[in-house]
Amino acid sequence: MKIIFNDSVIDNKIVEPDYESEFNSAKENGFETEIFSFEEIEDGNINNALKFIKTCEKIELGIYRGWMMTPKIYEQFYNGLLKKNIQLINNPKEYKHCHYLPESYDKIINETPKSNWTKDISEKSILESSNEFGNKPIIVKDYVKSEKHNWNDACFIPNASDKNKVLEIVNRFLELRGDYLNEGIVFREFIELEFLTEHSKSKMPLTKEFRIVFLNKKVVQIFNYWDEGNYDSEKPDIDFFQNIAENIESNFFTMDVAKKKNGGWIIMELGDGQVAGLPDNANRNKYYNELNKNCVEHRV
Repeated sequence: MKIIFNDSVIDNKIVEPDYESEFNSAKENGFETEIFSFEEIEDGNINNALKFIKTCEKIELGIYRGWMMTPKIYEQFYNGLLKKNIQLINNPKEYKHCHYLPESYDKIINETPKSNWTKDISEKSILESSNEFGNKPIIVKDYVKSEKHNWNDACFIPNASDKNKVLEIVNRFLELRGDYLNEGIVFREFIELEFLTEHSKSKMPLTKEFRIVFLNKKVVQIFNYWDEGNYDSEKPDIDFFQNIAENIESNFFTMDVAKKKNGGWIIMELGDGQVAGLPDNANRNKYYNELNKNCVEHRV
């Protein structure tokens, strides 16, 4: 089993500093590690990007840990590694399934906020999409990310029927995302969640959320999503979310869940396990130890 990390922009022979602790923990827990150039692969130079990765004698399983990739770039990455006899744990279809919310929405539709989306970011299309929510509060994001740390300026819309506010918030969101916009606009009904605290820097409201990591449909670990606020040692109902996980078309993914203000639980979103970040509070050594235990059950 190999864990493949992206390199440092400054030195392509060392791991990206943000992943250094994971890189060391992976090695300490029995994984082979490899490094590739994220910049080269983004530029379409797949052979250059993977030049430091040796070809295996037979097919070996791999897990990528690094920055998010578009599904198109991930497919090039996946196929490039296959030529070196390394098969990533999620194929391109499986990667896209959890990376883009619209791809997996039907799998979690009954346990997640009502959502719609459009690739047409014209004023008409934006207003038509927001109109579906009546006068309810909504949030805006793209297929992958929001601007939640710009909560009041580029994320939260108090009333979906307020056309001026909708356009103001969406335009600011588009401005901030710029070239990093993923596919289009997603609107989601705002659900009141159990409040934790305000973020110490951005002042956005932090709520009781958790990140559950699944490998081979089994829970690897559960993390408090935020490093701030008092969680009171509470954890989500794993049996409930385990049943939903059985239908997710991915071998390695995250499920972000939250406790509602009035009780009960809700799924916020899914993510591909290879590009979903670990919270700062995560014990990297424990995580890679658990990952290694679960990996032995996955066969190429």
